[in-house]
Amino acid sequence: MLVCELCPKSCHIEEGALGDCGIRANLEGRLRALTYGHPCAVNVDPVEKKPLYHFLPGSGILSVATVGCNLSCRGCQNWAISQARVEEAPAYSLLPAELPALLERDSLAAVAYTYTEPLAWYEYTLDCCQAVKDRGYRNVLVTAGYLNEKPLRRLLPLVDAANVDLKALDAAFYRDWCGGDLGTVLRNLRIFKELGVWLELTNLVVPGMNDSDAGLGRLVDWVLANLGDTTPLHFSRFYPRWRAENLPPTPTETLERARTLALKAGLRFVYVGNVRQSEGERTYCVNATCPGRQRALIRRSGYVIEENRLRDGACPDCGSPLPGVWKP
Repeated sequence: MLVCELCPKSCHIEEGALGDCGIRANLEGRLRALTYGHPCAVNVDPVEKKPLYHFLPGSGILSVATVGCNLSCRGCQNWAISQARVEEAPAYSLLPAELPALLERDSLAAVAYTYTEPLAWYEYTLDCCQAVKDRGYRNVLVTAGYLNEKPLRRLLPLVDAANVDLKALDAAFYRDWCGGDLGTVLRNLRIFKELGVWLELTNLVVPGMNDSDAGLGRLVDWVLANLGDTTPLHFSRFYPRWRAENLPPTPTETLERARTLALKAGLRFVYVGNVRQSEGERTYCVNATCPGRQRALIRRSGYVIEENRLRDGACPDCGSPLPGVWKP
């Protein structure tokens, strides 16, 4: 039996068996990542789809995923691949060293490790990040942030930006809904910040599960106290999926209520996703005395940038810099 030390689950894996992530196997006394070099998805997406609103807006990003996840969220929106086993999804052959050529071919600046859980397919993510960084391109994680500290600290110096899914500020929700623990994610969010990764957060708002004012308020207060008021927070609409098909989609009014609550508490950049909501897709200057404060700096419609008024990452009306990464 081998013990996997990648994430807090510390799976004890018998010969020939898999860990909870579904992709790490004990084969002849060695742990092997079965999906290494075999992604199930390779696409070019708008960076806004990740979602990242303060990182190279309007650009395309190469999106890569293998099957597997070390959480098992009951309402997972990508369950068909995140919860799949290796033999259950078609796969491509794509080695880390091949990624820079794809970026050059399509004139892209970055790779996103996304759709499932890139920290579960850690070895592939790490080697891809190194190959991409060595050629002067950028790396993005779209992740639930569930990993032990040592491997996270090894990876993050290669990462430029991340969107981390913060499920709730509720330990019971993480245990019962996700099969994980809140404390690990909160510690890791502080590490993302400490190591200078551009960080945005997503909260999937699930009706009747994590959508109370009290629960949303705890999440917003933690972000303010630990990550700062300029950390973008995306409230995302839930749709009935996997083991939560009995629940309704998130009402638009709930997302608007969450956004209003977060703005009143002091967060500067609060967005609404998975639903068209024009005001919740716009970015404004952070300077309260800016003469153009009421006019959006960036207007979006879904994944499309309709207007971007930034000049060298700053507001053209008052010169105040906008937090984010604006130049490739």
